[in-house]
Amino acid sequence: MPTGYLDITSYFTESNLEWFLEQFRALGPLPGILLTFLKSFVPPMPTIVIVGVNAAVYGLWEGFLYSWIGMIAGCLTTFLLVRKISDSRLLSRWAAKPKVQRGMRWIQKNGFSYVFLLGILPVGPFVAVNIAAGLARMHILSYLLAVTLGKGIMVFCVSYIGANLSDIAAEPYKLVGVLAFIALSLWGSRRLESYYLNSHAKKAEQSPVTDLNSEAP
Repeated sequence: MPTGYLDITSYFTESNLEWFLEQFRALGPLPGILLTFLKSFVPPMPTIVIVGVNAAVYGLWEGFLYSWIGMIAGCLTTFLLVRKISDSRLLSRWAAKPKVQRGMRWIQKNGFSYVFLLGILPVGPFVAVNIAAGLARMHILSYLLAVTLGKGIMVFCVSYIGANLSDIAAEPYKLVGVLAFIALSLWGSRRLESYYLNSHAKKAEQSPVTDLNSEAP
């Protein structure tokens, strides 16, 4: 493992992050938003630790909101940048590989589920998810809806645990509420996805040039 990677991960400890947020508390929500925003550009940053510390320092609801805003802003920025330069020589050459082409065709058909379900996971290469969605030119509204819901569920659950860590350690049954929230969110998102895709399918029948993954005007 590269030395630089170890240096980055060793810095983003719970104590260091708490110190950073307390030092710049006068700036209001900006430090908390900045940390989760940078996650999209510095993959080694630990999502669970950052979101949990935000909730511990700012409180459950403010910490959740700041983490959610920063994470969505970072994901959307990455997605739009890749989408903008997807025709560049380097990315076009990489995207032309057979395995990449198969993956992109899958994303074009299942983009919402792909972004939403992976967005729920607090660990994993979500930077790669943003890049893949951008290369596949996933519809902006579909991407934004999926990442907002997926990251919202993940950030809330981690924020809840971070803000109530001592209580959960003493009363583990409180995690049942978190699991129920995740299950309910999954069900609701599936219904929303179905409604969204059906509405676009009807529009496509009325106008052949409209496509779910076509470039937004």
